[in-house]
Amino acid sequence: MDGRGILIVVSGFSGSGKGTIMKEIMNRYDNYALSVSATTRKPRPGEEDGREYFFRSTEEFEKMIAKDELIEYARYVDNYYGTPRAYVEEQLKAGKDVILEIEIQGALKVKEKFPDTLLLFVTPPTAAELRERLVGRGTETMDVIDFRMKRAKEEAEGMGRYDYLIINDVLDECVKEMHQIIQGEHRRSFRNEAFIERMQEELKGE
Repeated sequence: MDGRGILIVVSGFSGSGKGTIMKEIMNRYDNYALSVSATTRKPRPGEEDGREYFFRSTEEFEKMIAKDELIEYARYVDNYYGTPRAYVEEQLKAGKDVILEIEIQGALKVKEKFPDTLLLFVTPPTAAELRERLVGRGTETMDVIDFRMKRAKEEAEGMGRYDYLIINDVLDECVKEMHQIIQGEHRRSFRNEAFIERMQEELKGE
């Protein structure tokens, strides 16, 4: 089998539990690398450069854009967020499966640039469950929750463009399922062209 890792993009509604799934998958299996985004926002207390984010000035970030050093980037409110290409390439070459946790627009941009990308979308089983989880966090006002639900409605329009839907009902099962999908993806024939060619060559000599 070819030794290169797979680029995986995970998106999902706010409140779908994708952050928790990412933590679990990183804890349980050792072949994953979680891509660290670059941002121009200021570090929050306890955050470290290179761990939560690569913190960069606006000028540095715009230089990265100009030099095509980002796989994708977007601007939210007054800050840039983006995925540095070098880190991702390095991890893939080392055979790690690299997970990017980004929203739909970014995900589709990555798929355009790297058609081999595996797109996974995390969703709760129902819309009512999504609202319940957002309310259950107890950290947001009803206005914010309504805004997130409205955003989810817009995001749902793009669900059909993902390769797989991961329904996050029982966390443990969901993590196992995501791991199995990614492992199965390694067996896809288009990811194993070198192996196929070698096998064909060997058979010619038989």
